Amino acid sequence: MAVSHFKENISQQVLRIRLWSKNKFDSIDNEIFKKNIQNAIPFWVSAFITGFVAVFYAKLFAWAEKGSYYIFSHFSWTLFIITPACFYLAYWIVTWFAPYARGSGIPQVTAAIQLTNPKQNFKVNHLLGLKIILVKIASSLIMIFGGGVVGREGPTIQISASIFKLVNDYLPSWYPKIAKRNMIVTGAAAGLAAAFNTPLGGIVFAIEELTKTHFNFFKSALLAGVIISGLTALNILGPYLYLGYPTLNGIHLWIIIIVIPIAIISGLGGSQMGKMILYIFERKKSFFNKAGKVIYPIAAGLIIAAIGYFINVRAIGSGKELMVASLFTSEKHMEWYMPILRLIGPIISFTNGAAGGIFAPALSAGASIGSVVASWFSLTDSESNLMILCGMVGCLTGITRSPFTSSILVIEMTNSHNIIFHLMLTGIISNAFANLVSKDSFYDHLKEQYIHEIEDLDSMLIHDSEKTNTSESK
Repeated sequence: MAVSHFKENISQQVLRIRLWSKNKFDSIDNEIFKKNIQNAIPFWVSAFITGFVAVFYAKLFAWAEKGSYYIFSHFSWTLFIITPACFYLAYWIVTWFAPYARGSGIPQVTAAIQLTNPKQNFKVNHLLGLKIILVKIASSLIMIFGGGVVGREGPTIQISASIFKLVNDYLPSWYPKIAKRNMIVTGAAAGLAAAFNTPLGGIVFAIEELTKTHFNFFKSALLAGVIISGLTALNILGPYLYLGYPTLNGIHLWIIIIVIPIAIISGLGGSQMGKMILYIFERKKSFFNKAGKVIYPIAAGLIIAAIGYFINVRAIGSGKELMVASLFTSEKHMEWYMPILRLIGPIISFTNGAAGGIFAPALSAGASIGSVVASWFSLTDSESNLMILCGMVGCLTGITRSPFTSSILVIEMTNSHNIIFHLMLTGIISNAFANLVSKDSFYDHLKEQYIHEIEDLDSMLIHDSEKTNTSESK
């Protein structure tokens, strides 16, 4: 009786608050202001939820990665058990529960944006939704715990876009209609901002990578979403930079001579990494039967385990610790083979078919390129840090073909505004040389694949439905 009475009191209080809020809102004379508030509320709510989910996911991801490093540092032989088991489990979860939760998540979001129109809205449900969120988190956590060379940033973008889409879907029928496309674009930008604590990076990413729509059509919603999700994350985690404040003092103009080759090498490395991933995907479709697709995750896990056990355990994982160590310790110069391993790791991990992003692995691969090139010259710590950051921009640009997004992200992650021209120059040069490898970006190729897959799936479902109806009529 006490419980039911308590529930009844709560319901009455909620009803009173709703009636009071409605009366206050109805009393506002300015209809334009009321309409703007109604349009903004779904974005604010979605961004607030995104901030919480992004922080929760980031903490889980960090704990999983720390757990794997602890186990592999103390019991390195377990790599040959844990890694292939995790690779297979992460692959199995995606395959059985949400196939479009695999990989980074950014191509799925760009595909969803392209498919967001009245005739194809239902197709977006394959790419964004609650099941995607749950499977994305579970699979990527298993991958990173097993030593997979994956990141959480791309998955956070798909998770955030899914949150914004779900809020839009659950709006009541009487509520003013909000463009689903704007919600998804804002969700993706808010997710990136919360993942990296890079609000400008989120905005530039939305403009440069996600959509060709004129900024004026969604600028207010986009800015609000990025600000609210970012502030929510900051209030939970406190002020922080994704990587920290590396020393970047006393850099001379002549250093540009070294920046240019780093831009070329890292840009070509990033684009070749993406090209190799796409090549393996094609070979898996052509040559692998069902048994082969099951064996592949186990084989991929064993290769990653062998790299970590026989060569260097720092070659596995997301690579964030590697970047932090190179920027903030005396270990500025990595082994000559580290760039090769940091490029091979994402190729093997990403083609596994599980969930996991390529942002952090690309950044760490670029950092290793910059570190190795810096070791060829007698550079100061500040100059070596510049080489490392330029390598990060170059390799990420090679994958994304978004030089300004890559530059802004690295600037905001390290508060390195005094080298903005060095980083932007790196991005432009890297993008130019990456275009020699492939005209379209890695994400563009994957986006088209997802769209074709969904269209084939829907055609097959329609065909099966017509076949069933025909047989029933007979």
